[in-house]
Amino acid sequence: MPWDLDNDRPIYLQLMERIQHDIISGVYQPGDKLPSVRDLALEAAVNPNTMQKALSELERSGLVYSQRTSGRFITDDKALLRRMKRELAEEHIQQFFDQMHHLGFSDEDTLDMITEALKGEKQ
Repeated sequence: MPWDLDNDRPIYLQLMERIQHDIISGVYQPGDKLPSVRDLALEAAVNPNTMQKALSELERSGLVYSQRTSGRFITDDKALLRRMKRELAEEHIQQFFDQMHHLGFSDEDTLDMITEALKGEKQ
């Protein structure tokens, strides 16, 4: 099934984000070999050149590395993976708070709602 991509942002960035999310969330484990560019492009329903660009950018970030004849692998750097996971979580939290502010909720109101939700209470 093709990946859910939109036309509002560059496709290669969306591919990078999807693969990064799969790595951070544990779909791919540290040291795992990634599928080939062609296989990933087929799965995502994109041009292999676009997938190649996304993977090259992930290599620059250190999340993925190449072995000349063996393909691409996920980094074994668990500190990097933890840092990236935390940064992504912080980004999501900030977006959530921005949306709550846009709805007119204060930080305190939002925290109260989160606390209630965690306790399983319903209003």
